[in-house]
Amino acid sequence: MRIRSMVAVLATAAAGLLGASSGALAAPVSPYIIGGSTVSSAPWAAAVLSNGSFTCSGTIIAPQWVLTARHCVNGTMSVRVGSVNRTSGGQTRTVSASYSRYDLALLRLSSSVSTSYVTLANSNPPINSTNSIYGWGMTCYSGCSASTQLKTASVRVTSNSATDAYGGQAIRSTRIDGNAWRGDSGGPQFYNGAQVGVASTADGQSIQNYGSVAYNRAWISQTAGV
Repeated sequence: MRIRSMVAVLATAAAGLLGASSGALAAPVSPYIIGGSTVSSAPWAAAVLSNGSFTCSGTIIAPQWVLTARHCVNGTMSVRVGSVNRTSGGQTRTVSASYSRYDLALLRLSSSVSTSYVTLANSNPPINSTNSIYGWGMTCYSGCSASTQLKTASVRVTSNSATDAYGGQAIRSTRIDGNAWRGDSGGPQFYNGAQVGVASTADGQSIQNYGSVAYNRAWISQTAGV
């Protein structure tokens, strides 16, 4: 990731992860997919576009606010909300303003979207808990494009004291049946029905770091009112 559609920072961030976990990552993992299943309904999902092209994943947290990763924000931004297909359906909006803190970004939409909004967590998930991640990222390590349909995977939390691409507190997890990769940046991590993280960095094989929603909760509330 910086999964800078999770990309440029990957050269340093992911290399650090590999260096710290080389024993765990020595054997190839197959398949390199976000998860073993596609998602049939996700009214809270937001595909994030830059200059008209898909770049990242995200969530809608209030009628005019989408949460994604800071490193996703570039050029003229827009979103497609409420469709599991990143290329069609749902509702589209342009982005009128963006605000960032560490590797989290809040996108203010040009007009409201009526849908189901995610619940934001006030605390980090427990160590060893099973969490779910979602995104339209690449379905293999290299040589393939981002998934057209939203996918999900289960991961296991190993730390709440990792850092995201901009030095903020992050939740680290390892794959159970899938892992995040390029295009999943900005996508959510859920525990007990609440969003706990925002995809920031990954090594493309097992480890991913998601910016902590709880750590940034006061800023989110102050900026977006939720």
